[in-house]
Amino acid sequence: MIFRQLFDATSSTYTYVLGDPASGDAVIVDPVLEHWQRDAALLRELGLAPTTTLETHVHADHVTGSWWLKQEFGCDIALAAATGAVGADRFLRHDDRVSFGRRQLLVRATPGHTRGCLTLVLDDASLALTGDCLLIRGTGRTDFQQGDAHAMFRSIRDHIMTLPGECLLYPAHDYRGLSVSSVSEECRFNPRIADGVGEEDFVGQMRNLNLPHPKLLDVAVASNLRVGAPDGTVERRGRPDWAPLRFTVAGIWEIDPADLADLRRAVQVVDVRAAEEFVGPLGHIRNAKLLPLDQLALRIGELSRDVPIVTVCRSGARSAQAAVLFYKAGLVQVANLSGGMLRWTAEHHPVE
Repeated sequence: MIFRQLFDATSSTYTYVLGDPASGDAVIVDPVLEHWQRDAALLRELGLAPTTTLETHVHADHVTGSWWLKQEFGCDIALAAATGAVGADRFLRHDDRVSFGRRQLLVRATPGHTRGCLTLVLDDASLALTGDCLLIRGTGRTDFQQGDAHAMFRSIRDHIMTLPGECLLYPAHDYRGLSVSSVSEECRFNPRIADGVGEEDFVGQMRNLNLPHPKLLDVAVASNLRVGAPDGTVERRGRPDWAPLRFTVAGIWEIDPADLADLRRAVQVVDVRAAEEFVGPLGHIRNAKLLPLDQLALRIGELSRDVPIVTVCRSGARSAQAAVLFYKAGLVQVANLSGGMLRWTAEHHPVE
């Protein structure tokens, strides 16, 4: 099985990708709106296509990317029936199963943080995604969104801590840089819910946390109750329309040589190699502007901000860095030539 843990630094949210390499089917759990293109790029690079996006609960600190991933891949959106959300394709209940290829996630209802919290257990009980119910050495809060400390205590004790001790636990959030724990660790070391902590002890702790409400509470909850669908009709967020481009996990847009060769609109081809390479054996693309990478920051004013830019180098590595520099300078219509001049010439496109 393919398993990846992704992170959003703003909300300290973990997103998870689980995939079956034989079928190419995958699920993605708790995607974040600002990173849906990153997540889509990772899925494609791994040869996976999501059949379902899953929400462990209705989040209060970020907007989900599920709706956008559905537009991209046509995958189902699934979350707990108890959330009261609208617009999902599947509303999950305790003991439901979500399949991806030959693998399954088993649904356990674990209310307490919110009424509609889920824990997702892999079919062999080797790992569980605990959402905001059980965190690493902590738990989710219970002071808003139908929170219930008594319900959370029973959820953790009955449906998470009954898993095998070696079962790895992956939460939806961590604010200290911790990424994974296990059932046996939390039973021993979690100060809120470890063995020996009684229900009234737990409830007393939770009633006295005195935490500020999340800054995005009103916006995030309202949007997430629509599974991330925006109000009204909108264009796909951040998708360039000047060329057929592909977003990469590295955070840049790329264009294939054939698509650049066939492009019928004006672009600025910026070659960031050294001068001797520009006229060397690989040649250069017609009308390309030589702008060596080490001079780029000083000469960026020589380029138009109104005409899209394609960055080029020998292999695509230096030009990828050039694209990042352009983005930081506020130039948004920028793409890197995939594979650089090596691929351009290998595919027999014209050079000078």
